[in-house]
Amino acid sequence: GGLAKIYEAIEAMSLRHKEHIITYDPSGGADNKRRLTGLHETASIEHFNYGIANRGASIRIPRQVAADGHGYFEDRRPSSNADPYTVTNRIVQTICLGE
Repeated sequence: GGLAKIYEAIEAMSLRHKEHIITYDPSGGADNKRRLTGLHETASIEHFNYGIANRGASIRIPRQVAADGHGYFEDRRPSSNADPYTVTNRIVQTICLGE
């Protein structure tokens, strides 16, 4: 488990990047397009990426998680006004249900 499962989840999310972007923004991605520029510690809306302790990535794995080999990851793409239930639903559909 541990870090291997995190990487599996990230791979699944990478395949559904555009769907997540639309879901993560009540404006269907319009607000995130202005925010996710790839500058100022944000990922680019156009490209999915991940990294350890990388605040400019779509998905950030904290340094301590990488060192411990288990823990959590941060999806840095949802907008501040996103519906947390909709975001959580999309993540569960992607990671747990393979949808």
